[in-house]
Amino acid sequence: MALTFGDIIGQQKVIEQLKRSVDENRLAHALLITGPRGNGKLAIAVALAHYLLCGNRQGGDACGTCPACVKMNKLIHSDLHFVFPVKRKKSGGSDSAPVSDDYIAEWRELLLKNPYFSYDDWLQKLDLDNQQPMIYERESGDILQKLSMKSREGGWKIVIIWLPEKMKDVGANKLLKIIEEPPQETLFMLVSEEPAQIISTILSRTQRVEVPRIMQQDIEDALIARHGLTQADAARVAQQSGGNWEAAEEMLSLDSDKALYLDLFSQLMRIAYARNIQEMKRWSEQVAAMGRERQKRLLGYCQRMIRENFIMNFKRDEMLCLSPEERNFSVRFSPFVNERNIFGIMDELSEAQRHIEQNVNAKMVFFDMSLRMIVWIKNR
Repeated sequence: MALTFGDIIGQQKVIEQLKRSVDENRLAHALLITGPRGNGKLAIAVALAHYLLCGNRQGGDACGTCPACVKMNKLIHSDLHFVFPVKRKKSGGSDSAPVSDDYIAEWRELLLKNPYFSYDDWLQKLDLDNQQPMIYERESGDILQKLSMKSREGGWKIVIIWLPEKMKDVGANKLLKIIEEPPQETLFMLVSEEPAQIISTILSRTQRVEVPRIMQQDIEDALIARHGLTQADAARVAQQSGGNWEAAEEMLSLDSDKALYLDLFSQLMRIAYARNIQEMKRWSEQVAAMGRERQKRLLGYCQRMIRENFIMNFKRDEMLCLSPEERNFSVRFSPFVNERNIFGIMDELSEAQRHIEQNVNAKMVFFDMSLRMIVWIKNR
């Protein structure tokens, strides 16, 4: 899909701020675009690049049809450069340090398919073998070389660095001078999830653009328009998403597996209460065979159910987001979730989720978590 301002979900205040900066010729040469996950930071950066490179802006947006836009629609414009974490080549050695261009085909495919993709989606696309992707020092030299040449299209040269916190310090330091004093009509956009991890000398050379969580109504409208949800279903998902479009789309996938996740959640709580070690072993083996993405969704589902059951104790039905099947279970289970154990239970589920993301042995993770759950369920 094309990526223009019109494709962004909500965020009108941020978009208008950026457009005014361009139209009034006061756009900073280096932007730090940050904020919580799932708010469309990367999509906004690409849409701004599209707006700058378009040769025939119309109605406050890129036209979508000029030669520059045709290239942008495929993310192949020669003056737009992407930098992102990548994995080291299998050959090893210092000469094997990769650059983003080595994975640009995979990047374009994922970004065009879903501009709101997550870091986990990118890890899956890279097919990592227990590697942690990084932005290597060699990337900085590649950027400097590209920006030393004239614009091929005669306009802006733009570098979008996704997750600059993954850049090695030595590589980041090489970019300090060009970020501070770039060539004319050169723009750096740093799209960050954790700006506190970026070296301070880079941070001080950028103008911060804070992108907030997406408003609930905007997510609701997008769910209806893009996924054909009913008003009631869209409102339920939007409320649960917490302003995170990634989470909203994950919930749509979750809905298809919801009966399975509810069954697994209820099994876990029952066998923990019964202290049935043999059943815990069977449960752990069943979950371990599901695959990493479904395991993560299950753990996210369990955390949501714990929160909902805690809220149920306050008799505030208007705050609950439960299906009839979930409600039937929760009526009986909610007394077991209270102030004495909710944080402990949530910590166990969060820790298990972190371990699954780190590719720790799933059978061990889930068996260990279920054993620990005995203590918290009994602590009521």
